[in-house]
Amino acid sequence: MTIRVVVADDQELVRGGFAMILGAQPDIEVVAEAGDGAEAVEAVRRHAPDVVLLDIRMPRMDGIEAARTVCAETACKAIMLTTFDQDDYVYEALHAGASGFLLKDVRRADLVHAVRVVVAGDSLLAPSVARRLVADCTRRGASAAGVDARLGVLTARERETLVLLGRGLSNAEIAAALVVSEHTVKSHVSNVLSKLGLRDRIQAVICAYETGLIAPGVPDGTPSREGV
Repeated sequence: MTIRVVVADDQELVRGGFAMILGAQPDIEVVAEAGDGAEAVEAVRRHAPDVVLLDIRMPRMDGIEAARTVCAETACKAIMLTTFDQDDYVYEALHAGASGFLLKDVRRADLVHAVRVVVAGDSLLAPSVARRLVADCTRRGASAAGVDARLGVLTARERETLVLLGRGLSNAEIAAALVVSEHTVKSHVSNVLSKLGLRDRIQAVICAYETGLIAPGVPDGTPSREGV
């Protein structure tokens, strides 16, 4: 399967560099480049790519608004491109539906890996961005009065799965922690996302902190090993 990608950045050299790296891969095709958010949205509508890379700061329409439009209208996954001094945009962009963040100084191998990861249905954050996300969740809405009532739709095992998602564990790691198969974990993850109306694993991380299921700096306990 060929992964179709749109690259959007108002800096031509940056945009061209990313497009060149991705286009050199046998399983990736860069179908369009865009110099601003409005062009990116139009390119996604026209070419129906699997992934769009969006610089956060672009003229006419910024990357966050472009991600919001793309994620609302299509199944295309959005990866945000940022620099260290732009971490304030993390929370808003992820709520817009972005599947992850990459720093602009990303290594070429990590850039290629990131595109493949989000197409496979996972999400990603650079470590420094992940730390900022947790801080933002704490400041902007984590429940101080206990676990949010919206989690009442989850079974006990689905709650445990959400805790482990919130801690950033992969399906294999969750399976080991719960002593179940990866197939069972995939089912639990799918149920969690569906019941809570979440787009992907990153939104599950946000939800785990916002609802008070996990409190930064406070041990969240070890999942029980009863049931499946």
